[in-house]
Amino acid sequence: MAHVYLGLGTNLGDKAANLHRAVCGISEKIGKVLSLSSFYETAPWGFTSENSFLNAAVCVETSLSPWEVLHRTQEIERMLGRTQKSERNVYHDRIIDIDLLLYDKEIIQTPELTLPHPLMLQREFVMKPLLEIASEVIHPLLGKKLGEIDVRSASGMRFDEHK
Repeated sequence: MAHVYLGLGTNLGDKAANLHRAVCGISEKIGKVLSLSSFYETAPWGFTSENSFLNAAVCVETSLSPWEVLHRTQEIERMLGRTQKSERNVYHDRIIDIDLLLYDKEIIQTPELTLPHPLMLQREFVMKPLLEIASEVIHPLLGKKLGEIDVRSASGMRFDEHK
């Protein structure tokens, strides 16, 4: 069984309900939810919107491959009403976004899937909830616990370190 870390985000509709529905879908289609972070309200990243986001992170135990997890997260997004994906760094409002952040210690770089998620260290809305549930997890490329990574130097962006 693998441990998979997913980042969740929503900025449309009943945001807390959207995250809860996503977690239920993850439990049904991917595996046992081992931990769920608090929900964090954040500003949009990469685009302008009047709608703030609600973000969380979840750890799931699964027997699925990374690609099966990716396809099932996309299926859950569609099931919850997401109609378009962000492409070529063009972001927009969305009812749900589920990002595959880490899959055990896997390092994958294909056109379809890159692990660990290449932008996770640049995104405070990803790292705050992830650090809440996974500060002891080793980043596969950096070989350090997530809680020990100086995210400011790793990402080149300002980040208020978690605890």
